[in-house]
Amino acid sequence: MVDLSLYAAFLVAAFALCVTPGPDMMFIVAMGGRGGPTAGVMAAFGVACAMLVHAVAAALGLSALFTALPTLYHVLRWAGAAYLLYLAVKAFRDRSVPSAEGTGATGSGMRRAFWQGAITNLLNPKVILFNVAFLPQFVDPSLGHVQGQLLLLGVTLVVMGFLWDGSVGLLAGRLTSFLRRSARVNRWLNIVSGTVFTGLALRLVATSPK
Repeated sequence: MVDLSLYAAFLVAAFALCVTPGPDMMFIVAMGGRGGPTAGVMAAFGVACAMLVHAVAAALGLSALFTALPTLYHVLRWAGAAYLLYLAVKAFRDRSVPSAEGTGATGSGMRRAFWQGAITNLLNPKVILFNVAFLPQFVDPSLGHVQGQLLLLGVTLVVMGFLWDGSVGLLAGRLTSFLRRSARVNRWLNIVSGTVFTGLALRLVATSPK
């Protein structure tokens, strides 16, 4: 169903994209820093699930709507920025003191980390346009099943991204979890996380489709 040489080239390009620090990775690091290893992994899982939605949309041709309807792009862009600013405010205002057992996310905390990762990615129109521009480069229309080829490429990118980002989130959480037993350090880490969320929001607002 796919051209093996094109797929091999895709794997190389996808790996380079996954290991290159970007907005999603910064977000996952901040989430791991705030909530511990489990929160970092769950945020990465949320991002991966959102990426899967984007991949399916690209395979069905729905993502092309954003190139035809610039207003839709801008609405989603501002909604994404507003959500990131909401997370930033929550981080800046967080005065909670972790227990001696650590900061591992359980129950509602795990679900919250997952949904925050998913929503942040879903509300980023740059991801949608990326799928429209990137995935078709590795599709061979002469083989047929273009939608199937796009979906395979998208799922491959999702799996690779989760394996890398999940590891990054886990590492970030482990590196900071023991520091959070200090209320002062905990407060400083919340400020850092809030600053990251604010920076991502400003970046999203400042960028426009090309």
